[in-house]
Amino acid sequence: MNIKIGKSTLKGNIKVISSKSDAHRLLIAAALADVPTKILVEGWSNDIEATKNCLEALGCNIVRSGDTVEVSPLWESQTKDVVLDCVESGSTLRFLLPIVAALGKHAIIEGRGRLPERPIDVLLDELRKYGCQVKENAVPLEMSGGITGGIYTLPGNISSQYITGLLFALPLVQGNSEIRLSTKIESRGYIDMTLETLATYGIEIEEREWGFSIKGGQVYHSPKEISSEGDWSGAAFWVVAGGVGGDITCTGLRKDSCQGDKEIVSLMEQFGAKVHWEDDGVHICGGALKGIRIDAAQIPDLVPILCTAGALAKGETLIYNAGRLRIKESDRLKAMAEGLQKLGVKVTEQAEGILIEGGNVPPMGEVVLDSYDDHRIVMALAVAAAALGVEATIERAEAVSKSYPTFFAEFIRLGGVADVF
Repeated sequence: MNIKIGKSTLKGNIKVISSKSDAHRLLIAAALADVPTKILVEGWSNDIEATKNCLEALGCNIVRSGDTVEVSPLWESQTKDVVLDCVESGSTLRFLLPIVAALGKHAIIEGRGRLPERPIDVLLDELRKYGCQVKENAVPLEMSGGITGGIYTLPGNISSQYITGLLFALPLVQGNSEIRLSTKIESRGYIDMTLETLATYGIEIEEREWGFSIKGGQVYHSPKEISSEGDWSGAAFWVVAGGVGGDITCTGLRKDSCQGDKEIVSLMEQFGAKVHWEDDGVHICGGALKGIRIDAAQIPDLVPILCTAGALAKGETLIYNAGRLRIKESDRLKAMAEGLQKLGVKVTEQAEGILIEGGNVPPMGEVVLDSYDDHRIVMALAVAAAALGVEATIERAEAVSKSYPTFFAEFIRLGGVADVF
């Protein structure tokens, strides 16, 4: 699917979808719980579907009815040999690897797109130390054998998903465990989300200065019913669209959320946008935006849409500590640099970041933008093209289905010009 974006200003109210990150965690915890759980998930995506399908392959019975998902725990099935297709979901893969090992399953684990290129060798090395047998260092892979408690050592600056996977798995095994971190944690907000989910399900994790201490043999106790919170990662596109000249109120969001991407509000205030917190979300409208410096270590998923904000701000915006974005669904630094350059923005790509000079020299005629099959690139470039007033066609825009299938329906409802062809 290609989509043609025209100049437009986005205005109105939007209730954001449920957090994909939160939904992953709630589904997995429910799968490991003692009794069934009903989960409210408003908005469904390809990544959540991947986790659902893998949990069903592990033995869960999962029934969706509207926005309600009922999960019967995997303990009710005696499935031993499984095939898990993680599709393109890095969260699904990295969360489930330690869990499959803790359960002692024999599993074939598959993936596609850029997923086979995304690193998991550090995590697999730790699983091998404690009993897991796996020859490969990337999907597709075959694993067998259970793991025991022990001292698991990981760098904190490669992927918070490694840590989350172990936090889910190690309470299940025999023997106590430690997760020792050799570097400072990046994307700390995602770890906090995991700890909040685990606490909701009665799992006790003790945080130490060196990492986490975990008692083995714990039981996940279902809260019976729970709702997935609103998605700050998805809301970020609307927050920026409001801040670069629109006027948007996003509802269904927690101000006290553990999601690191709620930082988008503070960053847009720093750019100069006008922000007002409301009971159930935030209202944002345009101001005189000026470029800022942004440390992306804790908020890597915000970088594409922050690039768009920088393009609409006066002066330079420097985003740094963003090297991990080169191994996401695309090389996001390269993708945003190339996309914005085609829109007439002066951009300098750096090894660990990106420098954007606000404003643009409108290109002659319509431009064609490569989505790189990356959902966040599609959404960031759509907002950029509309706000910069450049007619642009985004190729393979269906990539938004990975996290936000209704993005363009909402884009149009808010006044955006987007024609599918």
